[in-house]
Amino acid sequence: MSSVATETRTTGAGAPKPSAPSGRKRIAKLFATQQLQIVFVLLVIYAIFAIMRPETFPTLYNLRGIVVNTSILAVLGAGMTLVIITGGIDLSVGSVLVFSGVIASKTMVAAGGQGWGVAALGVVVACACGLGWGLLNGVLIAKLNIPPLIVTLGTLGMALGFSQIITKGVDLRDAPDVLVNNIGFGNVFGQVPWISVIALVVVILVGILLHRSRWGLHVFAIGSNAEAGRRVGLKVDRQLIGVYALAGLLAGFAGILNLVFYQSTTIGGQTQTNLNVIAGVVIGGTSLFGGVGTIFGTIIGLFIPAVLQNGFVILGVQPFWQQVVVGAVLIAAVYADQTRRARALRGGHSRGFRFPFLSSRSTPTKEQS
Repeated sequence: MSSVATETRTTGAGAPKPSAPSGRKRIAKLFATQQLQIVFVLLVIYAIFAIMRPETFPTLYNLRGIVVNTSILAVLGAGMTLVIITGGIDLSVGSVLVFSGVIASKTMVAAGGQGWGVAALGVVVACACGLGWGLLNGVLIAKLNIPPLIVTLGTLGMALGFSQIITKGVDLRDAPDVLVNNIGFGNVFGQVPWISVIALVVVILVGILLHRSRWGLHVFAIGSNAEAGRRVGLKVDRQLIGVYALAGLLAGFAGILNLVFYQSTTIGGQTQTNLNVIAGVVIGGTSLFGGVGTIFGTIIGLFIPAVLQNGFVILGVQPFWQQVVVGAVLIAAVYADQTRRARALRGGHSRGFRFPFLSSRSTPTKEQS
């Protein structure tokens, strides 16, 4: 029997030969990916401000400021991404950041000196404080089955309250000069800030853990269906405790970065931090329903509020408008997530919104693709 006959029997006598997708369809598929859409939105926002203030906004100095302002939020966002992928939430990260900075500052002052030994002690203490709060969150959520919203709302108040009791409501401004000068304001490779390099390393490590390890695979599995995970042998409780513990550890580390950059514990300046981080994570494509998310999307999502705030300041617009815009974008992001989920449940494609000018009537249907 000839190969032609074989091909005819396999594909059908009248079936047209499959053709390679056109360049326009490839571009449409590329732009349908959520991460690229987020990058596109960020570039549009940046371009608008650059056009409106070409002499001040698109400068290297201003870009450096945006990156620095996003660095601490990126460390918090990496931990928050893990938590939200499991289907949980952590409202306590801002307060844990403050508490860790307060205890680290007190410890370094008690130890005395300005050297790297005292600085290292402060870093360890800050991370240990964050880890302790994270473990508390995880145990209460996993073992006592208290909803994450309630647990972390409670630890938010506890951590902030303890910080105010210890400091009597007055910010501490004691940090070793070696940390302030080298990490807080130091540069590497010219004008690249050390604090941003450190944040980038932390984010990359968390990204590798999430996307390239069995542990990260289990995080996604729990977020998709925790009960199914239990039935196939996953230790769901231990995994959840580990996720919240890591998020707390990262919040503690962000606390020492915050202390050395602002040279203050900023007790009254972190009221919106948890909401800004959650907004950035969700805008970046991590689903509040769990099971979906990327570290890369989170970083891009966190840059959107930072660029908005910076642009509003340069334009002379009240920076409070940033919260209005970010809130609107957050609602749109959650709506888009719900739309994708509904489409997926109906058996359709879950590719997010499409750009109309890249779509065509010849877009393959489910049966054709």
